[in-house]
Amino acid sequence: MTQSVLVLGANGFIGRAVVAGLAQSESLVPILGVRNPSGSSTQTLEKRTVDATDAQSVAAAISGVDGIVNCVAGDAQTIVNSTKALIEAASSANIAPRIVQLSTMSVYGSSIGVVDEASPLRGDLGAYSKAKVAAEALASGYPRVVTLRPGCVFGPDSEQWTVRYARLLLARRLGDLGSAGDGYCNLVHIGDVVQAVVRALESPQADGRVFNLAAPEALTWNDFLVRFAVALSAVPARRIGARRLRIEGKLLAPPLKILEIVADKLGLRPPPPPIPPSLLRLMAQGIRLDSRRAQEELGVCFKGTEQMLTEAAQWYLSSA
Repeated sequence: MTQSVLVLGANGFIGRAVVAGLAQSESLVPILGVRNPSGSSTQTLEKRTVDATDAQSVAAAISGVDGIVNCVAGDAQTIVNSTKALIEAASSANIAPRIVQLSTMSVYGSSIGVVDEASPLRGDLGAYSKAKVAAEALASGYPRVVTLRPGCVFGPDSEQWTVRYARLLLARRLGDLGSAGDGYCNLVHIGDVVQAVVRALESPQADGRVFNLAAPEALTWNDFLVRFAVALSAVPARRIGARRLRIEGKLLAPPLKILEIVADKLGLRPPPPPIPPSLLRLMAQGIRLDSRRAQEELGVCFKGTEQMLTEAAQWYLSSA
C-alpha cells in the first residue's frame, strides 16, 4: 500500500533531497508543499501551495495525506511558527498523519563530550539553536511525530557544508587549524538523512522517538579539512594560525556577510564566503553525536567518510 507524503519546505536543500528519495520509494509518494509552485523545478509531482506558518493553510495542504516531513527552514520565528501551525493542523485532522520533524544537533547547544538523544537540550548557541528547541517542544506533544537531529548535512548541493568549505579550502583560507579545529564535525551525508526520513515514515514503532544522525567516525574538523582538501586537490593544506583566524572571524566576516547578502539580492557573483565567529566556535566544540539508536532502530547505514569526501569533491569540481 502506498502512502502520500507532504514535504514542507520542498524547495530547500534537504527538502529537494527528501522529495527525490521518496520518489524512488515503492511505497511513498511525495507531494511538494511550497509557497510558490511555479518556482519548483519538479514538474511531474503534485504540488500544493502552502504558507507553512499559517495553520489554516497547512490544514488545507495536509488534507488526505498519510505523512508529513517538516523541512521548513528560515529565521527563528519561521521555525517556531511553522512547527506550531503544523502541529495544530495535524492535531485537527480526521486521521492523524505521521510527522517527521527535521531538527538539528544545535539543540544540544554548548554541550561537550558524547551526547545521545537523552542528553539535555541547552539551546544556548543563539536564536536558531533556541528556536529548534522550542520547535521540538511544540512537536513533542503530538503522538505520531519522529524527530531527527542531524549534524552537519554534507554532500552534493550542500551550500553550507560542502560548497563553502570547498571554496575556502581552494582559496587556502582554511586548512589545519591547530587547537581551533580539534572539535568534532559530526558530518552526515544528505543521502543518509533521506534514508532516515524514509525509514521513519515506514516504521510505526518510531512514533515518539528521537534520533541523532551523524556518521560513526569521530572526525575532527582538522581531519575533515585536511582530507577534504586532498580530495579537492587543494594541497598542500595550509596551517592556519590563531591570529589569522581572529582576523577572519572578527574583521573579515561582517563585511563579507554584507557583500554576500547584497550579491544574492542583485544576482551577482558571490564574494569569498565569510568565516563567522559562530563557525569558529563550532569547530572548536568537543561535541560528538551518538547515532547508534538510528542504526539499531531505523536500520540507517551511514556512508563512510572517504566515500562522502570523494563524492562531494567530485561533484563540486564538476559543477564549479
